[in-house]
Amino acid sequence: MRDHVALLRAVNLGGGSVVRSAELESALRALGLEEVRVLLASGNVAFRAPEGRGEPELEARIAEGLKRRLGLVTEVFVRSAGEWREVRNGNPFTEAAREDPAHLVVAALKSAPGADRWEALARAIRGRESSQGRGRHAYLVYPDGIGRSKLTVAVLEASLGTRATCRNWNTVQKLGALLE
Repeated sequence: MRDHVALLRAVNLGGGSVVRSAELESALRALGLEEVRVLLASGNVAFRAPEGRGEPELEARIAEGLKRRLGLVTEVFVRSAGEWREVRNGNPFTEAAREDPAHLVVAALKSAPGADRWEALARAIRGRESSQGRGRHAYLVYPDGIGRSKLTVAVLEASLGTRATCRNWNTVQKLGALLE
């Protein structure tokens, strides 16, 4: 068995799909996942899955299972425990993590953008936000807050050419703790 996290896009957020934690946990257990732990009722899950199941296979299996069992249509982003550890250890914004973790965001991406796409993201930033990317993750700092920023998920996705879901640093750390 291997530990993973699953990030569900736009679940229990304003305008997003609504699903109760107990229902989500039950649906994932019915898919054969073990030690399912839901964090914050907003689409954050830690679980164990059999060896040999890759992240893309797990993403598709979870998305289809949630659709079939709960009528929930959402994108799923799965990372292994090792990948999540790399996300936490690879944070280029250590000061923001220490001083203002609610305004430091990690965007999990469906695919790894090329250098030209990371440059497009840098050009798209209109405010004081900062970004750095590594593989299938973007680190974003919103010093003036996230709510009014022009650096939205839509801008992020258009610039990077891939789908994304975001979690603030506090949530990243809590998910890491669930994996330990």
